[in-house]
Amino acid sequence: MPLKLRQGLNRGAERETCAGTLFGVFEFLSNHAKDESGRLDSTRGLLCGLGAGVMEAVLVVCPMETVKVKFIHDQTSANPKYKGFYHGVREIVRAQGFRGTYQGLTATVLKQGSNQAIRFYVMTSLKNWYKGDNPNKTINPLVTGAFGAIAGAASVFGNTPLDVIKTRMQGLEAHKYKSTLDCAVKILRYEGLTAFYKGTVPRLGRVCLDVAIVFIIYEEVVKVLNTVWKTD
Repeated sequence: MPLKLRQGLNRGAERETCAGTLFGVFEFLSNHAKDESGRLDSTRGLLCGLGAGVMEAVLVVCPMETVKVKFIHDQTSANPKYKGFYHGVREIVRAQGFRGTYQGLTATVLKQGSNQAIRFYVMTSLKNWYKGDNPNKTINPLVTGAFGAIAGAASVFGNTPLDVIKTRMQGLEAHKYKSTLDCAVKILRYEGLTAFYKGTVPRLGRVCLDVAIVFIIYEEVVKVLNTVWKTD
């Protein structure tokens, strides 16, 4: 199978697994955080998003991202060591143990936690504003998409620095840094503040579209499930 196709399939599987974990945990937490009228306020939305993001980071994102970053860096080097993605996973685990797939865990937890906290805070705030005093008011999917795009943009500007640090901590040159804090200090000292925002513009377009689509799907699936399985 061609390398690009394998990377695309792996990326697709990663996204689906992340989305399933994220929204599953968020739905669980938010169901316990809503008030008597079934309303989730912005602060609780932020906390539920934070919890879901942390679980997503630990269970899915960190191991997948660590392996992916190492594999990409290896394939762009002069003498690649890994024959394929799964061969790379085996070699990383063989050489470093499962701990090798959890490099940059602190940075990943900070990144994913803040990422989802920002997104769900913005999304919850916008939904509550739109619904007003009627928590059962239906939201058009296009409106949901617009809210999702705004939430995605807010998360990009809010945590791109953490994403840059996370990528550095998971790369093949992660040994240069003693810790997440050391990585941040060295980037600031040797590359300047602008280094924390590299790739912001192209990431902005991709993330806004991605988050808009994901939230539309999530909201529509929840509507269907609430219709099929009535809850008190």
